[in-house]
Amino acid sequence: MNIYVGNIAYELSEDELRDAFSAFGEVESARIITDRFTGRSKGFGFVEMADSEQAQKAIDEMNGRELGGRALRVNEARPRPAGDRPRGGGFNGNRGGYDRY
Repeated sequence: MNIYVGNIAYELSEDELRDAFSAFGEVESARIITDRFTGRSKGFGFVEMADSEQAQKAIDEMNGRELGGRALRVNEARPRPAGDRPRGGGFNGNRGGYDRY
């Protein structure tokens, strides 16, 4: 099961995130999402757990728990609808919403 973890402290490492969730079962992966340009954490990530019962227990126990000085928001990750993904991007990709003339 894929778990969304929000309100992550910017200094928290993926290993620390993995360790926190491994108390509830086998963690297949732990990933903190970073800004592609600065490399800085965006304050959220995902934890993948093999067993859905262990994952649900982790969600129940970790939601609201403080880690790195911040109360985590934890729930089952849901895929974003295809229309919610940004298209293009950057200066030339979408021109920042401005017309050429």
